[in-house]
Amino acid sequence: MLPAQARLRRRPEFSAVVRSGRRAGRPTMVLHYLSERPAQPAGDLASPAAARAGFVVGKNVGNSVVRHRVTRRLRAVVRAELGRLPAGADLVVRARPEAAGADSAVLRRDLASGLDRLLGERTRAR
Repeated sequence: MLPAQARLRRRPEFSAVVRSGRRAGRPTMVLHYLSERPAQPAGDLASPAAARAGFVVGKNVGNSVVRHRVTRRLRAVVRAELGRLPAGADLVVRARPEAAGADSAVLRRDLASGLDRLLGERTRAR
């Protein structure tokens, strides 16, 4: 489970990342990355400085059981990679239908290569 301060929760937060952020497509997922989150309204609580992540797993991925399994796997692999993101960054992971048949190792590989591309890093030693 991701800590509460590390999760995107509201539709405007997801929309801001998808509309304004950079995108990297992979066989099992599409990553949307926004390096700095927009300013919050004055009445809203101050947003924490930690990086946050959100997940979109639509009905095209599969039935409810499959979607929840994919979400759990994505959450686990993102939790391991969240430290790579700078403070104040947001990441939305949108699962493709191919994610339903992928195991955690494939999801981890696709996430790592997508983040490498978005963050401008060279291929890491494995």
